[in-house]
Amino acid sequence: MWFLDIINDFIIGYPIVVSAIWIVGALYCNIYHRSEKFAKVDGSELVSILVPAHNESDTLNEAISAISNIDYKNFEVVLIDDKSDDDTLNIMYKLQKQYASQFKIKVVPIAVNQGKANAMNEGFKVAEGKYIVGIDSDSLLAKNSVTELVKTLKTNPKLGAVAGKPVVRNRTTVLGRLQLLEYIGVIDIIKKAQSYLYGRINTVSGVIVGFRREALEDVGGWHTDVITEDIDITWRMYRKGWSVSYQPTAICWILVPENTRNLIKQRRRWARGGMEVIAKNKDLLLHGSITQKALMYETIISSTWAVLTALSTISYFFNLLLIHEVQLDGDVLLVLIIVSILQFFIGFYGSHETALLSFVDLLLIPAYIVYYWMVNLISCILALVSFFLDPENVGTWSSPDRGVK
Repeated sequence: MWFLDIINDFIIGYPIVVSAIWIVGALYCNIYHRSEKFAKVDGSELVSILVPAHNESDTLNEAISAISNIDYKNFEVVLIDDKSDDDTLNIMYKLQKQYASQFKIKVVPIAVNQGKANAMNEGFKVAEGKYIVGIDSDSLLAKNSVTELVKTLKTNPKLGAVAGKPVVRNRTTVLGRLQLLEYIGVIDIIKKAQSYLYGRINTVSGVIVGFRREALEDVGGWHTDVITEDIDITWRMYRKGWSVSYQPTAICWILVPENTRNLIKQRRRWARGGMEVIAKNKDLLLHGSITQKALMYETIISSTWAVLTALSTISYFFNLLLIHEVQLDGDVLLVLIIVSILQFFIGFYGSHETALLSFVDLLLIPAYIVYYWMVNLISCILALVSFFLDPENVGTWSSPDRGVK
C-alpha cells in the first residue's frame, strides 16, 4: 500500500537526510570557528565551579586534581554533597584543607537527597562568581576549558550559557569505545551543526557547562520537577531571551556506562527529557522563532521515526521467520552506511588530536551502525512509554554506572 511505502522511505531516508544536514552544518561550523573572534580573558572575573555529588568517593579526588591544573586562576570550587551514603562528604572536607593554599573550596552538605537540580541550586546560593561552571564529579576538566568557556561568554553579553565538549575516557570495553565514537561522531557534530545552522543548540551538557550569573538568576536556577535539568534550563533561557551556544574547545573527560542496561537507562532519561521539553513548551511549536520550531520539530520527528522503525523491525522479523522474505533495499542501505561512515570520519578529523583518538577506533563504525542505533531506538521507545505511564518522575538521584577506567 502507498502509505506503507511512504513509511518505509521515511524510516530509511530520515537518518540519511539528517546525517547529511549534520555533516554540512558541522563542516561550516569548523570553518567559521577558525575565524571567530573572542574577547580577551585577563582572569579578573571570578568563576565558581559547581560540583554536585552523591556517593562519589571514587571520583572526587581526580576531579579536583584536574581543576587544580586549569590555566584560569581566579576561581572557587563549590562541592555539594547530596546526602551521600559513602565517604563523599568527608572527602570534600579533606580536599578543602588539601587545596586551601591554592584556591577556595566551599562545602555544601544537603541533609536529604533531593536530586542534582536541587544540589546545583544549593551550590549556586553560596557561589560568588560572575560566571558559573557546572561539571559532574567524574568530569576531568582540560587545562584550558574554563578559559574557553569564559571567553565565549564574555564575547556575547546575550549569551546565557555555553556547553563544552565531553570526551569519553573509559575505553576498555567495546561499549565504552562505541560511546567514544558517538560523542565525537554524533553528539559533537549535531551540536556544531545546530550552533551554525540555528544559532542555538537543543541542550547544554550537564557534564560541562558555563553560565552567566545574570542568566541563571533570570530563569530562577534549576527546576527540580524535571528529569533532565540541563535540557529544561536551556529552553527556559530561550524563553527569557538568552542565547545558548556550543564551544567544542572547552573539553572535559568523562566516564560512561559500560553496561548495556545502564546505558539504555541513561538514554531513556535523555529521550524523556526531550519529551518533557516539548510538553512544557508546546506553544513554541506555533509561536516560537523559526530556530526554536526547528529544534522542537526535530525532536518530534526523531521520536516518530523511532516508533515507526520499531514497528517496521518487528514486521521485518515476522516476514523473515514466517515467509522468508527479506524487505531491505540494498542500495538505500548502502547509501546509509556510506553517509554514516563519512559522518564519523569528519567527527574523527575534528577531534583526533584533542580526544586522543587513533584510526583503530574507526574499525568499530560498522558495529556502531548495527548495534548503537538499536540501543537508542529501544531507549526512545521506553522513554515514550515512561512519559505517558509515569508523567511524574522527579526527586532523588543515584550514582550512575561509570564503567571501568
